[in-house]
Amino acid sequence: MSHTDTSHPIVDGPEIVSEELVDGPEDGIGLCLSGGGYRAMLFHVGTILRLNEFALLQKLSRVSSVSGGSITAGVLGLNWNRLDFSDDGRAGNLSELLVQPIMRMASKTIDRGSILTGVLLPGSVSDRIVGHYQDILFGDATLQNLPSDIQGPRFVINATSVQSGALVRMSRPYLADYRVGMIRKPTILLAEAVAASSAFPPFLSPAEIDVDPSDFTLDNSCDLQHEPYTDTLVLSDGGVYDNFGLETVWKRYKTLLVSDGGGKISPEPEPAGNWAQHSKRILDIIDNQVRSLRKRQLIGSFKVGDRDGAYWGIRTNIAHYQLEDAMAAPHKDTLRLADTPTRLKRLPNLRQQQLINWGYAVCDAAMRKHADIDITNSSPSATFPFKSAGIA
Repeated sequence: MSHTDTSHPIVDGPEIVSEELVDGPEDGIGLCLSGGGYRAMLFHVGTILRLNEFALLQKLSRVSSVSGGSITAGVLGLNWNRLDFSDDGRAGNLSELLVQPIMRMASKTIDRGSILTGVLLPGSVSDRIVGHYQDILFGDATLQNLPSDIQGPRFVINATSVQSGALVRMSRPYLADYRVGMIRKPTILLAEAVAASSAFPPFLSPAEIDVDPSDFTLDNSCDLQHEPYTDTLVLSDGGVYDNFGLETVWKRYKTLLVSDGGGKISPEPEPAGNWAQHSKRILDIIDNQVRSLRKRQLIGSFKVGDRDGAYWGIRTNIAHYQLEDAMAAPHKDTLRLADTPTRLKRLPNLRQQQLINWGYAVCDAAMRKHADIDITNSSPSATFPFKSAGIA
């Protein structure tokens, strides 16, 4: 889809809170980047590198993200207008503008220190995370520094409202919670939006963002459009509501590409009985079930033809695609990468490169096997982005 297509709403045009279209989804490609801490953040970089080689980045209509995926999406969105797309539709400077900044981020541990200082000193844990994101990635950029709808895809950073229980969508055109209402052209810091989206509980949540009640567009259909809902947004990880970031593209577009770097609950033969650990275990089970339901919904829609596209996950066995020319990625080795903890904790350089390689390889296989999209470069890739790192 061309971004000069006048059927695609521009930033200054009218918007609605609901993304659901009366006549069904429209033509367009939505990319979803899941949560999963630094593990997912790096995995998605590999996805974007392969989609770029397929000449698909410029064809995206929307990039919807949660948690670790929002770190990657935020960096890509902030640098979108600096990408040097050539006539063949590929950007040649992704290494400089995406890969290198993300790997710098993954070389810093920011969760443990933020938790300790947030507990012992004035200010919140989330404030510390925002500071790290500003220092390493985003500076003082706001949501208005993301590309407009005529410049590139719309980047939607998703968080969960602890107040309303609804999804909060943060983008350049608007910030919206269907129960509280909409702020048009929000100027909150990009670092704040990403920190809210990646505020995974219990330790990094909640994130609070102060807003001006007068900035909300008056809407009598919003039952919570009054203070305190309209002066402080109390937010948690977007994955609490939707760990794929699927909601904002599912209702809108026919073609869905879902990159899943999320974790999986492990068996626990002797679950703890104390209320704190038991409560966490129950919440993990609920999260796992919601994630599984979303995935079944997505795959089911592909099978019956309601949607086109592809899903690939960090726990996918690449052999199941039955491609003779799939890249070498033994399942035992990719499972080791998938077991990287869901943290904002420093990862060794080799592990970073292997996670990027794995995202690249499984995206390559899934797209060539399942995506009903006109792919410019559909030939198999011969090498990983980091050749010497491989997967093992």
